[in-house]
Amino acid sequence: MTERPAGDEGVSPTKHRALLSEIITLIVVLSAGIYAGVSAGDGSAGDSPAGGRGGHNSADPASAGTWVGAWSAAPVGGEPGTEPTGMAGRSVRNVVHTSAAGTSARITLSNLYGQSPLTITHASIALAAGHGSSAATPGTMRRLTCGGATSVTVPAGQQVLSDAVRLQVPQGADVLVTTYAPAESGPVTYHPYARQTSYLADGDRAEDPTATPYTRRTSVWRYLTALDVLSHDATGTVVAFGDSITDGSTSTQSANRRWPDAFSRRLHSAVAAGQRDVPRYSVVNEGISGNQILTSQAGRPAENQNGLTRFARDVLGRPNVKVVVVDLGVNDTLHDAGSDAILTGLRALVRQAHAHGVKVVGATLMPFGGYPRYSAAREAVRQRVNAGIRSGTVYDTVVDFDKALRDPYAPRRYAAEYDSGDHLHPSDRGYRKMAATIDLTDLKGAVPARL
Repeated sequence: MTERPAGDEGVSPTKHRALLSEIITLIVVLSAGIYAGVSAGDGSAGDSPAGGRGGHNSADPASAGTWVGAWSAAPVGGEPGTEPTGMAGRSVRNVVHTSAAGTSARITLSNLYGQSPLTITHASIALAAGHGSSAATPGTMRRLTCGGATSVTVPAGQQVLSDAVRLQVPQGADVLVTTYAPAESGPVTYHPYARQTSYLADGDRAEDPTATPYTRRTSVWRYLTALDVLSHDATGTVVAFGDSITDGSTSTQSANRRWPDAFSRRLHSAVAAGQRDVPRYSVVNEGISGNQILTSQAGRPAENQNGLTRFARDVLGRPNVKVVVVDLGVNDTLHDAGSDAILTGLRALVRQAHAHGVKVVGATLMPFGGYPRYSAAREAVRQRVNAGIRSGTVYDTVVDFDKALRDPYAPRRYAAEYDSGDHLHPSDRGYRKMAATIDLTDLKGAVPARL
């Protein structure tokens, strides 16, 4: 969708905006329906995973607490080269980093982009023995079940939530989640730009605590889309929702230097220091590189689903979500969407959040001067979008990433110390600056009755 040039004939601007709003409303309704159709539960405690046998699981937690997101990664597409075999005959050991501590854990496995049922016959969770290690800390290996069964079949286009298992999960820990699928089931649902090294092994090595069989390194996450913990410390979840800047493109590999990582550490430190008016929330990352508000990529289901379509799954589907930080719109700008269309889409995201009692912190779009696709016309769109965001008519509260990271003497560009070098993504220092820019007190407070 693009802005209509001045003097263009046809539908009036007022009718055009009304039609755009109706289309976006339809997208929101359809996306909610799609989410309801593919999800095996809303992520709340007590859900029975699809394919499970139901009944009580002896691994269920006995103590009270709050389920929060400790880690997440949005499903992006079907992994090229995995048709039709998938990961048949191999153990996939995903390495993920936690933003909250808990006494029990559960995971979500996705077969959203599979064309046939995915049967996982063996899955486990353990704490990593050290940073960058595929070995488990002694005594922490736990077998995972779904509905009390060690095997689960995930239908194509769906996801499952595992049973909870007792495990002391520290905040800021590396966790190993391993799955084994014996049969062909491709393509594999994956998250391609993990910025984290994970591991593969031949055969069923799901409960092997050693690193010996895990000889192959990989830079993507497969099947696993969420890790939740039953926490006595955190009372809610913050979701970072965005594109490659949120996904952490150009951040240091396996170092957890994306801005949501830095923000999680900052929030945890503030709570530990006794800072007043700071909520005890975990932070999870639902960024997708190349993501847009309005446009998805091709495929059935569509790959790299647009923000309006995936919001219900990737934000509202997380447990006890209190706040979402939205940083979307740069890719729409680079693909020549108009400022009115972008702002209308962002307001539609806010309406979805408010309907579920979730507060929205929204970010201004950061500069991309010097990037090969920069143009004066696209810069003008960015400026109009940022003016709309700063006006207070889009989000509940605003974090001005643009102002914080731009060069004060050349505001169409990043300041040199915050530029990764490609003039579109921040450096590690830039990601830290983003995390430092968010006002922690903005996380508190109720959703306004009207925006």
